Amino acid sequence: MSKGLSNITELSFVNDIKKIVEQGRRAAYGAVNSVMINTYWHIGKRIVEQEQNGKERAEYGKQLIEILSKELTIAYGKGFGTRNLWLFKQFYQTFNDLEILHTRVQNLTWSHIRTTLRVENPVAARWYLQTASQEMWSVRTLD
Repeated sequence: MSKGLSNITELSFVNDIKKIVEQGRRAAYGAVNSVMINTYWHIGKRIVEQEQNGKERAEYGKQLIEILSKELTIAYGKGFGTRNLWLFKQFYQTFNDLEILHTRVQNLTWSHIRTTLRVENPVAARWYLQTASQEMWSVRTLD
């Protein structure tokens, strides 16, 4: 404690303010995380939609992701490598109903979702996410 906070009332006041700051930071982190997940889902959806218009899907998809990765990395920096773009696409394909996703796993992070994308069976992946959300599992526990 710094000088000037000598009595219990002042100490209680400072602790109350610290709690408010910590709650605000948690809420901000949660809001940012939710927006990130929403953004990644929409990117994945748009990639799938674009690929479905391509003539030779497999080769077209690979080229599309590589070009998109270069453009997004130039515009926004790290985070849009080809691996991440493939994950965004897989995320949309595995969890193609965003409303259901948000109602079942609103308290999870992108790291939770990315971990479940390694599960080959989409039904199992959804089960793991829902269970992790209900049981408040850390990413390590989910892994």
